[in-house]
Amino acid sequence: MQQPHSPTELALLNHWQRGFPLCAAPFAAIARAEQVPTAQVLDSYAQLQERGSLSRIGAVFAPGAGGASLLAAMAVPPARLEAVAAIVSRFAGVNHNYEREHPVNLWFVATGSDAAQVEQLLQGIEAATGLPVLRLPMVRPYRIDTGFDLRQEQSTASGATHWAAPLAAQDWPLAALAEQGLPLVEQPFDAWAGALGCSTAAVLQRLQAWLDAGQMSRFGVVVRHHELGFSANAMTVFDVPAAQVDACGLALAQVPGVTLAYQRVRAAGWNFNLYCMVHGRDRAAVLQTVEQAMAHARLHEVPRATLFSLRRFKQTGAQRFANTLQAIAATA
Repeated sequence: MQQPHSPTELALLNHWQRGFPLCAAPFAAIARAEQVPTAQVLDSYAQLQERGSLSRIGAVFAPGAGGASLLAAMAVPPARLEAVAAIVSRFAGVNHNYEREHPVNLWFVATGSDAAQVEQLLQGIEAATGLPVLRLPMVRPYRIDTGFDLRQEQSTASGATHWAAPLAAQDWPLAALAEQGLPLVEQPFDAWAGALGCSTAAVLQRLQAWLDAGQMSRFGVVVRHHELGFSANAMTVFDVPAAQVDACGLALAQVPGVTLAYQRVRAAGWNFNLYCMVHGRDRAAVLQTVEQAMAHARLHEVPRATLFSLRRFKQTGAQRFANTLQAIAATA
């Protein structure tokens, strides 16, 4: 059973999903804001990471900023599901892997430095499992934001997400470190500066520039929602005519409670092209939000399916810049 979070722990997770101090001693700045000792901040984050509530403290890059990723799915015979899920999770480029309520029951995100690397990963999974993989790359994002108020039953935010300009190639080494997450030490950016052979000020300036340009959606605490009680998570998929999909997707983005909305490519045997995700604590409340979203986007008349997540087999950060990080380690 998940250990309850203290008010201080919840504040450290909730308040710093955005607005994380981009300064030489960020944890001291957080300590002043929360009126607790710096050592307690660092210790709490370390314990939260060990308990699984905290994934990392780092960058969440906007779609298009760099690398490649796609949503993938498999129809796995139920008797083989755990074994196949274990095989899929062993691939380093897989950063989310879930069972969902549907005959197409295993869903995962595949990431890599480019599309060719992602395709190689998927072919490896097909060879290892003997099962075909549906490839569902994103066509357009409408809303991607899982950094919401953890004190609520669901997100209450809304708003559109847009493609970002790609990071310059010379920025990929820092992006690799930002994707991996900060070390939990008093002056964590110094470690990045040392690895890159530049000043801490240069690291902080570049991170702020990415935020200002929208290439980085946010920098801060990245939580694992399931450990915080958000276990009733539903992905609803729709088959929308091409001429209407953008209007419907943009409408979904304006509905409070919708954390993810995007258009994806259809695949053989999978005709859905519009996706909507709602994270929540209560299944009935999540379904109510889905109904509200469908009403607002006028989606009640199109074919659809709602797939609640069941088991989580793997959840880690994205791996779009991991090759660059390996190159840094090799030259260190």
